[in-house]
Amino acid sequence: MNTVVTARLRALSRAELLLFGRNRSAVLTALLVPLALPVTVRPTLDQFDLKGKGLNVGTLMLTAAIGFSFLFAVYSSLVGAFVARREELVLKRLRTGELSDAEILTGTALPTVCLGLAQALLLAVGCTVLLDAGAPRAPYLTLLGLLLGLLLSAALAALTSALTRTTESAQVTALPLVFVSMLGSGILVPADVLPHRVAAVCELLPLSPAVRLVRAGWTGELSAGQALGAVLTALAWTVVAVFAVRRWFRWEPRR
Repeated sequence: MNTVVTARLRALSRAELLLFGRNRSAVLTALLVPLALPVTVRPTLDQFDLKGKGLNVGTLMLTAAIGFSFLFAVYSSLVGAFVARREELVLKRLRTGELSDAEILTGTALPTVCLGLAQALLLAVGCTVLLDAGAPRAPYLTLLGLLLGLLLSAALAALTSALTRTTESAQVTALPLVFVSMLGSGILVPADVLPHRVAAVCELLPLSPAVRLVRAGWTGELSAGQALGAVLTALAWTVVAVFAVRRWFRWEPRR
């Protein structure tokens, strides 16, 4: 049974990858935006007293780069993909076959998630070499943050697609989460420079735990209890997102 499921997922993922490659705007957004945007973060970081707070520019830019990969390579790209497949009746036709709903969603998301993972690893190596981010002190936290961030980004994309009427409006409906995460999840602005109460609230945002774990893998700043709290928060958001997708995901075009 597992072999059959694996073969189905492989075939669906291959077809999705071909469709993704034909969408030039989606490819450019997924590949170039996470690589280019971290450069714009540097002027913002220079405005803060990073050394006084024990922060490293290289580590913060690395965290920002991986956060942008979550938002653009995975989340935004998948919102457009889910909506496009729905409006083209691809999802509806797939449901008439032997594939389960979970297989359809997983197969559709898998190429983009793998792209996001490869991009995040490449960015980590690049920032370590070029920006003197140093070696990770707890690489398992970074890997855990990557996996949780990618999984949650895909689940949130599926949920956002349910609120999106057309392919053209996909980028608009994705913007609220993108902006909130950029400003509050430690991607553009480090949580350390925010007021304590604001930072405490921002830690509860969907992608904040994953971003925090990614950074902690380099800095080793989280205790075992803090790391466990971040993991549990990320898992809670993932469970909520998956439940919402199962309840409200739309398989047919919105009329």
